Amino acid sequence: MDTRGKILQQLIHVGELLLTNGAEVKRVEETIVRMGRAYGASETDVFAITSSIVVTITFPDGEMLTQTKRIRSSGDTDFTKIEELNALSRRCCAHPLPVEELTAEIKRIREFRQGRLYFYCGSMLAAGSLAMFFGGNAADGAMAALVAVLICAMQRRLAPLCMNNVIFNLIVSFVTGTIICLLAGFLPVHVDKIMIGDIMLLIPGLALTNAVRNVLIGDTISGIMRLIESLLWAGALACGFMGAVWMTGV
Repeated sequence: MDTRGKILQQLIHVGELLLTNGAEVKRVEETIVRMGRAYGASETDVFAITSSIVVTITFPDGEMLTQTKRIRSSGDTDFTKIEELNALSRRCCAHPLPVEELTAEIKRIREFRQGRLYFYCGSMLAAGSLAMFFGGNAADGAMAALVAVLICAMQRRLAPLCMNNVIFNLIVSFVTGTIICLLAGFLPVHVDKIMIGDIMLLIPGLALTNAVRNVLIGDTISGIMRLIESLLWAGALACGFMGAVWMTGV
């Protein structure tokens, strides 16, 4: 593959990482267009939806290259990666990096993982504080924080085995709800407050927000696809917790 082909390949990788880490479609398309211009393209056409990215770049000598990337996973929300990709884009627009250096930077960002302790502590703090915010007591907050550890463990271990987010969230919510209901039979806690705190770790808030934003700014196809996915995701969470309550009879 020649240099121009490698540049196009890395531009698609940037778009893929943005899309799978929570960035809106407009940001994906604009980033690829700006970076394509920085690397000498006279024209850059990008079509991105939640499941695919198609990029065609045309150079001043008339050469035209097209590549397509299939996005098979909606991924997680990772603002650190989005911030680093934005910074990389700005660096390339100011002073384009050599292809080898650009490839290495993208690989570094792709492989970056937040520390496990950071991930677990953040989830425990969020679940516990939200359980108390919605009317729970200190015991409810402590229980929600402990259950959050289980949710994090399932997200780390089970998510790679479930390519379908709907099925994954159905399983996680059912297991989580069942454990909360069983523990509530032995401890003086409020089941509803604990469930509220823990479900907040699973609700697709950013995906739903991006879906509405995409529709409002004219990216109708992407917005509707993300909206339907978010609603199915939320429905799976509700069904999982309802199934747990029904099974345990709480």
